[in-house]
Amino acid sequence: MKSKARPEISPVMQKVSAYIAAAPRKALPAKVLEKTKHHVLDTLAAMVSGSRLLPGRKAISYAKTLGGKAEAVIAGSRIVTTAATAALANGMLGHADETDDSHAPSLCHPGCAIVPAALAMGERERASGAALLRAVALGYDIGTRINMSLNAYEFREDGHSTHSFGPMFGAAAAAGSLCGFDERQARHLLSYTSQQASGVSCWMRDAEHIEKSFDFGGMPARNGVTSAAMVAHGFTGVDDIFAGERNFFVAYGRKPNIKELVRELGSTYEIMNTNIKRWSVGSPIQAPLDSLLDLIVAHQIKAADVEKLVVRVAHQGANTVDNRHMPDICMQHMCAVMLLDSTVTFKSSHDEKRMRDPKVLALRKRIELYGDDALSKVMPSRQGIVEITLKDGRKLRHHTKAVRGTSDNPMTRKEVDTKSYDLLAPILGPSRARKLCDTVWALDKLQDVRKLRALLVA
Repeated sequence: MKSKARPEISPVMQKVSAYIAAAPRKALPAKVLEKTKHHVLDTLAAMVSGSRLLPGRKAISYAKTLGGKAEAVIAGSRIVTTAATAALANGMLGHADETDDSHAPSLCHPGCAIVPAALAMGERERASGAALLRAVALGYDIGTRINMSLNAYEFREDGHSTHSFGPMFGAAAAAGSLCGFDERQARHLLSYTSQQASGVSCWMRDAEHIEKSFDFGGMPARNGVTSAAMVAHGFTGVDDIFAGERNFFVAYGRKPNIKELVRELGSTYEIMNTNIKRWSVGSPIQAPLDSLLDLIVAHQIKAADVEKLVVRVAHQGANTVDNRHMPDICMQHMCAVMLLDSTVTFKSSHDEKRMRDPKVLALRKRIELYGDDALSKVMPSRQGIVEITLKDGRKLRHHTKAVRGTSDNPMTRKEVDTKSYDLLAPILGPSRARKLCDTVWALDKLQDVRKLRALLVA
């Protein structure tokens, strides 16, 4: 009997599948290794803090009903469950808030899906910390490039959720790397992920952030781990989902740039172009808070000094954060808090009672938010302008072009550590929070990822 001819594999698929297969054996450059630790710790902190927010509580209570083999832990709980369920819950925890990282060119939050997927599969496979870090960096490379190859802005305009698609492929790549897939298995992994890829950008209408946390983190993480688990079990599939008849790009790309998938792959690590939030608030609010703090410090401004505050951001950002009912995604509220407190903390950005505080409400009446054509044109750079008129007649202005935490103005290890510790300590306690931070900074020396379990339970 004649054997079946090997299917022809496109150059793009050859490069992508080879890159995924080689990742476990390829050491990360020192700067990339360090930056990957920043994002792992930042995401773990988002997961733990998110475990006490409504989306996180719902995710944990739902996971309790599923049972299953004890493979991976759900952060902020004592549940050890299947890798897929842990990825789902931890993904929702990671985006239960607006604390997690973001990648502007691909219009997604990669960490809240990729890190939970890598952690779950890393626990299942008893992988080393070094393997986990390589898998996470790989996930950022693949996931962000998927969105960029689809032309992220057009893709979003067509109603698709960039926040679901790219991170799903990133989660799958990370999980597959920890399973040690060869090139053919990597191709099948991508095929199964393509079949599960979905997401509609109506998440903007989610009032309680529960579905949004599923769309951004839970679903992509779960589906990526599921793809990897099936292929690891021996499932085979289509050898090249990116080329040939009825392929992925035919289904989803209006004007795709398929070569974007392999552009500078292996030389430009997209985790280096991913932003970490300085403030635990929505992305469009980051730049105005930076500007406002700089003006407060430079001119010793108090809330009582302010006659009027005008904030300008890109039109999409203004639409997203204009007078929202949740504190951490409401521009006017968070600017009022910054003026009153001269800082913003996780606690203050989640204090719903304060949204009814007469002092805050009075100050909000003097705050105006506008979408700006010029700031829209510089997207994906999330810039912001703050203009203050003081009661003594002075007019002050500050334009933040590079938000603290972005690739153009990155946070230091100390800054990431401080942010993460502040998120972790209220739930894990000071001692365990400190130990978790220190363990992640030395993650490349950890022999078994499961040793993180005891530090994540609460």
